[in-house]
Amino acid sequence: MKPARLNWIDYARGIAIILVVYRHVFEGIKESGVSVQGFMFLEYANIFFFSFRMPLFFIVSGIFLSLSFKKRGFQQFVETKARMILYPYFLWGFFQLTLQMVFTKYTNGHPTPSSYLNLFYLPREVGQFWYLYALFNVSVLYSLARYVLKIPAKFNILIGLLFFYLSSVVYQENIKIGLVFDILHNYIFFAVGDLVSRYLFDKKNYVYFESGKGLLFMLIPFLIAQAYFLFQNINNTTSKYMFVEYYQPGIFLIIALVGCAFIINLTFFMQKKKSLKWLTILGKHSLYIYVAHVIAFAGVRIVLTNLLGIENLIILLISGILTGLFIPMAIYKLAIKLNMHWLFTLEKVHKPARKENLEPILEKSTSKGSNL
Repeated sequence: MKPARLNWIDYARGIAIILVVYRHVFEGIKESGVSVQGFMFLEYANIFFFSFRMPLFFIVSGIFLSLSFKKRGFQQFVETKARMILYPYFLWGFFQLTLQMVFTKYTNGHPTPSSYLNLFYLPREVGQFWYLYALFNVSVLYSLARYVLKIPAKFNILIGLLFFYLSSVVYQENIKIGLVFDILHNYIFFAVGDLVSRYLFDKKNYVYFESGKGLLFMLIPFLIAQAYFLFQNINNTTSKYMFVEYYQPGIFLIIALVGCAFIINLTFFMQKKKSLKWLTILGKHSLYIYVAHVIAFAGVRIVLTNLLGIENLIILLISGILTGLFIPMAIYKLAIKLNMHWLFTLEKVHKPARKENLEPILEKSTSKGSNL
């Protein structure tokens, strides 16, 4: 039986994309030379919410793998992923690199024409876009293992654990393996999503996921885990607050999964209470926000700092977050209105599906938004 569309997914993506934009805006402000002294609580928040943002995106994508694969088969599955993920990765990555070269005097990044080649094998050199490339590669590799080679989900968890450990070794030894690194590092989270999907889709379990008491119970380990992540990274500045993730990989996995579990519990609770529904709007547009938010907030920051002489951290942060979230949404809406959906996807844009229908994440494109 096909499950009903669940708003908790949109809530989860909405929360995650806000945290992504917050980090990128804050880091962009610091790199531009604006002092953050006196606002260290913002730096601490930046670290505190870091551990589970991207794992949550991979887990949520993995949750829908089974539905998507059974609907499409391997070839159509890969083709759809290419149109929905790989295409905007190359298109918007090209846009961002080009703008950075044109306005190199004002931007934090200073790419050269040869930087376009990084899109193919060094995605980490193209800013935030590494995630889309990693998601495409992990999705294809995992689906190949799961449904073509028939490797059960629980064994893919073991493969993911091995991959994750190898990624930490690679990082510590400073071994350059390009795009392979992100596959090794994130395979485990996609596998976890696939493994837990049947439990999350089973309405019998909603009583546990939507429980307010359960949420309060989960809050304790969540705070402990994130506090540990924060203070360990503050005390060990190795690789810019990456100490726990790459030098304590086992502990990081626990911290990340606890964070994801808490957010999922929170979003089920919010779905039940129908609270802060604007988060679901951000969630439905998370892909479009992701590909264009850096261009949007960087442009605003450049105008504020270089033309207006504004260097107040709070003003820059708030304006950056708001423009990073809403300008990409406005561009998407305008693109759809002008029949230019190719700016974001090669999939045809359909009318919104009926509420009882559920489309897999990152594989639905409607006039109300797409999935990330």
